[in-house]
Amino acid sequence: MSTADLGALRARTLRRGVNPLLYLLARAALVPFFRLYFRLAGVGAEHVPDSGPVILAANHRSFLDPFVIGALVRRPVFYMAKRELFERPLQARLLSALGAFPVDRGASDEQAMDTARAILARGDCVVIFPEGTRIRTPHLAAPHRGVGRLALQSGARVVPIAVIGTDRARRSVRIRPCRVRLRFGRPLGYPIAESPSPKLALWVTERIWACVALQWQWLGGQAPPREQEPARERPARAA
Repeated sequence: MSTADLGALRARTLRRGVNPLLYLLARAALVPFFRLYFRLAGVGAEHVPDSGPVILAANHRSFLDPFVIGALVRRPVFYMAKRELFERPLQARLLSALGAFPVDRGASDEQAMDTARAILARGDCVVIFPEGTRIRTPHLAAPHRGVGRLALQSGARVVPIAVIGTDRARRSVRIRPCRVRLRFGRPLGYPIAESPSPKLALWVTERIWACVALQWQWLGGQAPPREQEPARERPARAA
Protein backbone atom coordinates (compact mmCIF):
# COMPACT_ATOMS: atom_id res chain seq x y z
CA MET A 1 0.00 0.00 0.00
CA SER A 2 1.41 3.39 -1.03
CA THR A 3 1.88 6.41 1.20
CA ALA A 4 -0.92 8.14 -0.73
CA ASP A 5 -3.29 5.24 -0.02
CA LEU A 6 -2.45 5.37 3.70
CA GLY A 7 -3.07 9.09 3.69
CA ALA A 8 -6.44 8.63 2.00
CA LEU A 9 -7.54 6.12 4.64
CA ARG A 10 -6.53 8.48 7.43
CA ALA A 11 -8.38 11.31 5.73
CA ARG A 12 -11.47 9.11 5.53
CA THR A 13 -11.28 8.44 9.27
CA LEU A 14 -11.17 12.18 9.95
CA ARG A 15 -13.89 13.00 7.42
CA ARG A 16 -16.44 10.29 8.20
CA GLY A 17 -15.51 8.87 11.59
CA VAL A 18 -17.18 5.67 12.78
CA ASN A 19 -20.16 4.40 10.81
CA PRO A 20 -22.93 4.54 13.47
CA LEU A 21 -25.04 1.71 12.06
CA LEU A 22 -22.11 -0.63 11.49
CA TYR A 23 -20.73 0.21 14.92
CA LEU A 24 -24.03 -0.64 16.64
CA LEU A 25 -24.36 -3.90 14.68
CA ALA A 26 -20.79 -4.87 15.56
CA ARG A 27 -21.38 -4.18 19.25
CA ALA A 28 -24.65 -6.12 19.20
CA ALA A 29 -22.83 -9.16 17.80
CA LEU A 30 -19.44 -8.96 19.51
CA VAL A 31 -20.24 -7.90 23.07
CA PRO A 32 -22.42 -10.96 23.90
CA PHE A 33 -19.91 -13.20 22.11
CA PHE A 34 -17.00 -11.82 24.12
CA ARG A 35 -18.97 -12.10 27.37
CA LEU A 36 -19.72 -15.77 26.76
CA TYR A 37 -16.76 -17.09 24.77
CA PHE A 38 -14.01 -15.16 26.55
CA ARG A 39 -15.87 -14.67 29.84
CA LEU A 40 -15.01 -11.00 29.35
CA ALA A 41 -15.12 -8.98 32.56
CA GLY A 42 -14.01 -5.46 33.32
CA VAL A 43 -13.57 -3.31 36.38
CA GLY A 44 -13.61 0.49 36.34
CA ALA A 45 -14.98 1.15 32.85
CA GLU A 46 -17.02 3.96 34.40
CA HIS A 47 -13.75 5.89 34.68
CA VAL A 48 -13.81 6.53 30.92
CA PRO A 49 -15.33 10.02 30.48
CA ASP A 50 -18.58 10.09 28.53
CA SER A 51 -17.44 13.02 26.38
CA GLY A 52 -14.37 15.00 25.46
CA PRO A 53 -10.97 13.86 24.19
CA VAL A 54 -9.68 10.71 25.87
CA ILE A 55 -6.61 8.52 25.38
CA LEU A 56 -7.04 4.90 26.43
CA ALA A 57 -3.48 3.70 27.18
CA ALA A 58 -3.29 -0.08 27.45
CA ASN A 59 -0.79 -2.91 27.43
CA HIS A 60 -0.85 -5.07 24.31
CA ARG A 61 -1.11 -8.89 24.28
CA SER A 62 -3.19 -9.76 21.21
CA PHE A 63 -4.90 -8.45 18.08
CA LEU A 64 -8.11 -8.80 20.12
CA ASP A 65 -7.17 -6.00 22.52
CA PRO A 66 -8.79 -3.07 20.65
CA PHE A 67 -11.99 -5.07 20.31
CA VAL A 68 -12.32 -6.13 23.94
CA ILE A 69 -11.54 -2.57 25.04
CA GLY A 70 -14.16 -1.23 22.66
CA ALA A 71 -16.67 -3.79 23.96
CA LEU A 72 -16.42 -2.36 27.49
CA VAL A 73 -16.36 1.33 26.55
CA ARG A 74 -19.73 2.89 25.85
CA ARG A 75 -18.48 5.37 23.27
CA PRO A 76 -16.84 4.69 19.88
CA VAL A 77 -13.08 4.29 19.99
CA PHE A 78 -10.48 4.93 17.30
CA TYR A 79 -7.25 3.00 17.15
CA MET A 80 -4.09 2.56 15.10
CA ALA A 81 -3.70 -0.70 13.17
CA LYS A 82 -0.77 -1.97 11.15
CA ARG A 83 -0.84 -0.98 7.50
CA GLU A 84 -0.83 -4.61 6.33
CA LEU A 85 -4.42 -4.98 7.57
CA PHE A 86 -5.51 -2.40 5.00
CA GLU A 87 -4.10 -4.16 1.93
CA ARG A 88 -7.48 -5.64 0.96
CA PRO A 89 -9.94 -2.93 -0.11
CA LEU A 90 -13.07 -4.45 1.48
CA GLN A 91 -11.28 -5.16 4.75
CA ALA A 92 -9.79 -1.66 4.71
CA ARG A 93 -13.22 -0.06 4.35
CA LEU A 94 -14.66 -2.22 7.13
CA LEU A 95 -11.84 -1.44 9.55
CA SER A 96 -12.00 2.25 8.72
CA ALA A 97 -15.76 2.31 9.33
CA LEU A 98 -15.13 0.76 12.76
CA GLY A 99 -12.57 3.37 13.79
CA ALA A 100 -9.20 1.92 12.70
CA PHE A 101 -6.59 3.99 10.88
CA PRO A 102 -3.26 2.73 9.48
CA VAL A 103 0.18 3.16 10.98
CA ASP A 104 3.53 2.15 9.49
CA ARG A 105 5.21 0.15 12.24
CA GLY A 106 8.52 0.12 10.39
CA ALA A 107 8.99 3.87 10.73
CA SER A 108 8.26 6.80 12.99
CA ASP A 109 4.83 7.46 11.49
CA GLU A 110 4.10 11.13 12.19
CA GLN A 111 1.05 11.08 9.93
CA ALA A 112 -0.59 8.48 12.14
CA MET A 113 0.20 10.59 15.20
CA ASP A 114 -1.22 13.65 13.42
CA THR A 115 -4.40 11.66 12.77
CA ALA A 116 -4.61 10.71 16.45
CA ARG A 117 -4.18 14.36 17.47
CA ALA A 118 -6.90 15.45 15.04
CA ILE A 119 -9.30 12.80 16.39
CA LEU A 120 -8.66 14.00 19.94
CA ALA A 121 -9.04 17.64 18.89
CA ARG A 122 -12.60 16.97 17.78
CA GLY A 123 -13.39 15.35 21.15
CA ASP A 124 -13.17 11.65 20.37
CA CYS A 125 -11.47 8.66 22.02
CA VAL A 126 -8.22 7.03 20.86
CA VAL A 127 -6.72 3.71 21.98
CA ILE A 128 -2.91 3.69 22.23
CA PHE A 129 -0.64 0.74 22.96
CA PRO A 130 2.55 2.35 24.34
CA GLU A 131 4.54 -0.91 24.14
CA GLY A 132 4.35 -0.55 20.36
CA THR A 133 3.74 -4.22 19.57
CA ARG A 134 2.23 -7.35 21.07
CA ILE A 135 4.11 -8.54 24.15
CA ARG A 136 4.03 -12.20 25.20
CA THR A 137 6.36 -12.09 28.22
CA PRO A 138 4.80 -12.58 31.68
CA HIS A 139 5.42 -8.91 32.54
CA LEU A 140 4.88 -5.60 30.75
CA ALA A 141 7.48 -4.20 28.35
CA ALA A 142 8.90 -0.68 28.45
CA PRO A 143 6.69 1.91 26.70
CA HIS A 144 7.51 4.32 23.90
CA ARG A 145 7.28 8.00 24.79
CA GLY A 146 4.71 8.83 22.07
CA VAL A 147 1.76 8.43 24.45
CA GLY A 148 3.21 11.11 26.74
CA ARG A 149 3.79 13.44 23.82
CA LEU A 150 0.25 12.87 22.56
CA ALA A 151 -1.23 13.57 26.01
CA LEU A 152 0.72 16.80 26.35
CA GLN A 153 -0.01 18.08 22.87
CA SER A 154 -3.73 17.27 22.97
CA GLY A 155 -4.57 17.99 26.60
CA ALA A 156 -6.69 14.82 26.55
CA ARG A 157 -7.27 12.87 29.72
CA VAL A 158 -5.54 9.50 29.83
CA VAL A 159 -7.23 6.37 31.17
CA PRO A 160 -4.71 3.61 32.04
CA ILE A 161 -5.95 0.12 31.18
CA ALA A 162 -4.58 -3.36 31.83
CA VAL A 163 -5.66 -6.28 29.61
CA ILE A 164 -4.93 -9.84 30.66
CA GLY A 165 -5.83 -13.16 29.02
CA THR A 166 -6.15 -12.22 25.34
CA ASP A 167 -2.78 -13.79 24.52
CA ARG A 168 -4.25 -17.20 25.38
CA ALA A 169 -7.10 -16.87 22.88
CA ARG A 170 -5.23 -17.64 19.67
CA ARG A 171 -3.28 -20.79 18.88
CA SER A 172 -2.45 -21.15 15.19
CA VAL A 173 -5.57 -20.08 13.25
CA ARG A 174 -8.05 -21.12 15.93
CA ILE A 175 -9.59 -18.68 18.40
CA ARG A 176 -10.22 -20.66 21.55
CA PRO A 177 -12.25 -19.77 24.63
CA CYS A 178 -10.37 -18.26 27.55
CA ARG A 179 -10.86 -15.81 30.38
CA VAL A 180 -10.20 -12.15 29.52
CA ARG A 181 -10.18 -9.40 32.13
CA LEU A 182 -9.65 -5.65 31.97
CA ARG A 183 -9.12 -3.06 34.67
CA PHE A 184 -9.52 0.68 34.04
CA GLY A 185 -7.78 3.23 36.25
CA ARG A 186 -8.91 6.76 37.03
CA PRO A 187 -8.23 9.32 34.28
CA LEU A 188 -4.99 11.27 34.41
CA GLY A 189 -4.65 14.88 33.28
CA TYR A 190 -1.65 16.90 32.14
CA PRO A 191 -1.26 20.55 31.07
CA ILE A 192 -1.04 21.28 27.36
CA ALA A 193 2.44 21.67 25.90
CA GLU A 194 2.41 22.17 22.13
CA SER A 195 6.09 21.28 21.70
CA PRO A 196 7.03 19.10 24.69
CA SER A 197 10.67 18.17 25.07
CA PRO A 198 11.60 14.50 24.78
CA LYS A 199 12.46 14.54 28.49
CA LEU A 200 9.02 15.86 29.45
CA ALA A 201 7.21 13.41 27.13
CA LEU A 202 9.25 10.60 28.65
CA TRP A 203 8.39 11.69 32.19
CA VAL A 204 4.64 11.77 31.40
CA THR A 205 4.87 8.38 29.68
CA GLU A 206 6.48 6.86 32.75
CA ARG A 207 3.71 8.27 34.98
CA ILE A 208 1.04 6.83 32.69
CA TRP A 209 2.79 3.48 32.45
CA ALA A 210 3.14 3.21 36.22
CA CYS A 211 -0.66 3.44 36.44
CA VAL A 212 -1.09 0.79 33.73
CA ALA A 213 1.31 -1.45 35.67
CA LEU A 214 -0.74 -0.92 38.82
CA GLN A 215 -3.90 -2.13 37.04
CA TRP A 216 -1.90 -5.04 35.59
CA GLN A 217 -0.75 -6.19 39.01
CA TRP A 218 -4.28 -5.83 40.42
CA LEU A 219 -5.32 -8.40 37.79
CA GLY A 220 -2.56 -10.76 38.87
CA GLY A 221 0.05 -9.86 36.26
CA GLN A 222 3.71 -10.12 37.15
CA ALA A 223 5.60 -7.08 38.36
CA PRO A 224 8.33 -5.83 36.00
CA PRO A 225 11.94 -6.87 36.53
CA ARG A 226 13.86 -4.60 38.88
CA GLU A 227 16.18 -3.42 36.14
CA GLN A 228 13.61 -2.98 33.39
CA GLU A 229 14.73 -0.50 30.74
CA PRO A 230 13.21 3.01 30.89
CA ALA A 231 10.57 4.23 28.49
CA ARG A 232 11.88 4.24 24.94
CA GLU A 233 12.42 7.38 22.89
CA ARG A 234 10.15 6.51 19.96
CA PRO A 235 6.49 7.28 19.24
CA ALA A 236 3.75 4.88 20.32
CA ARG A 237 2.79 2.40 17.64
CA ALA A 238 0.07 -0.08 16.92
CA ALA A 239 -0.21 -3.82 16.69
